[in-house]
This record gives sequence, structure tokens and C-alpha cells, in this order.
Amino acid sequence: MTFRSVRSRAVALGRRALPALAVMLFAALPLLAQDGAAAAAEPEELSLWNLIVLSGFIGWVIIALSILTLAVIIENYVTLAREKLAPPEIVDEIQGLFEEGQFQEAMELCENEPSFFTKVCAAGIAKIGQPFEVIQNALQEMGDEESIRLNQKIGWISVLAAVSPMLGLFGTVQGMIASFHIIANTANPTPAQLASGIYVALLTTFEGLMVAIPATAAFAYLRNRLVRNIIEVGAIVEDLFERFRPTNSQ
Repeated sequence: MTFRSVRSRAVALGRRALPALAVMLFAALPLLAQDGAAAAAEPEELSLWNLIVLSGFIGWVIIALSILTLAVIIENYVTLAREKLAPPEIVDEIQGLFEEGQFQEAMELCENEPSFFTKVCAAGIAKIGQPFEVIQNALQEMGDEESIRLNQKIGWISVLAAVSPMLGLFGTVQGMIASFHIIANTANPTPAQLASGIYVALLTTFEGLMVAIPATAAFAYLRNRLVRNIIEVGAIVEDLFERFRPTNSQ
């Protein structure tokens, strides 16, 4: 399976999951607003659409960010699976070629089927014939390089998780500025006049946390999953090249 097909599959999964995310995200908003809106003049007018509109431009940005975050999480979940880092059929085929001593064919297979496993194997195959320490260093360097690249992919989830509450805080400051502007320019401001800005401030903060909390949990899960998968694939590669380790003769 090519990277393009994997990416298309991830996008398709993301599109299926977006309605569910939207329902989960905004179904909780009326519950949060219920107590704060109890004293409002017309609480019956509060609806899902009104809550979205009341959050303003910052709220729309956070909503768009939640969709992007979900897409990135799904893409990483699919592409960083154990079967994608080291396809079982490719592992079996390369092991068979190693058993038969067909290292050139194994190199060609690694070049035609790029993955974490094949890239690390190709680095080791290129050094066959040299001392085992040279092969080992090549495997280690390529493994580290690929691990860094994969961790950078997951790192985007952490960035999105950090940006979301910051946008919520930005909306909070904006709402508080609006409330204090009313205080500064109105002789006797009513609670209802002040509550509108504070309401928007709390709503954007809530939306930001609704994105940041699950994104942080997803980042921790995917990072631990990636580390486990890299260790497992590394053990397969190490066992594959163990045949080139010189035996100590007495």
C-alpha cells in the first residue's frame, strides 16, 4: 500500500468521524451554559447554532482547529501502525532472501517498498561485507533518523493541543475587554450588558479545552504506541543482521 493510498484512507476515515466529533463537541455546550444562562432574559433562544455564533470568530477558528486535529490524529494512527512500519509480508520476504543469501534482491525490495523497516534494513545491507561494527552503526543511525522523523509527525498533535487553549485564552481576553469597555463607557451598566462579554470569554475557553484535552491524550497514546512499535521493529532488524556478527574463536 502506497503512502498516497494510506493518506486517502485516513482522509476518508476523518470525514466519517467529523460528524461524530461535532456532535460530541457541541452536545456538552448547552449543559455547560445551562447554569450560567438560567438568569438570562430569554434562555429558550439558546441553541446549538446560537452557541456557535456567540463564540465569535475565535470560536470558529477553534472549531476548524478541532477538525484539523482529528484529521492529524487519524492520519498518524493509520500510518504509524505496526503493520505500516514493518509490513509482515515484507518482513517474511526479506528474511527469506537473507536465508538464501540474496542480499542484492533484498536491497531492491527495500528500495521498492519504503517503510521504517525497509529503510533501516537497506542501510545495513549497503554495508554488508564490512566489519559488523560498521553495519551496526549504519542500522543505528538510520533507525535514529527515521525515529526522529516519525516523532516529528506526532509532534504536530502536541502543537495543536497547545494552540487550542491559547486561542481559547485569546477569546477570553477579548470577551473581558468587551465587558470592561462597557463599564468604561456606560454610566450604570446592567449585569446583562456585562454578561455578554464574559459569556463569550467562557465559551471560547471551554471550546479550546474541548480540543486540547483529547488531543493531549491522543498525543500521549500515539507517542507510546510509536515507541513500542519502533522497539519491536528494531528487534526484528537486529535479529536479521545478527548472522553477520563475528563469533569469538578460542
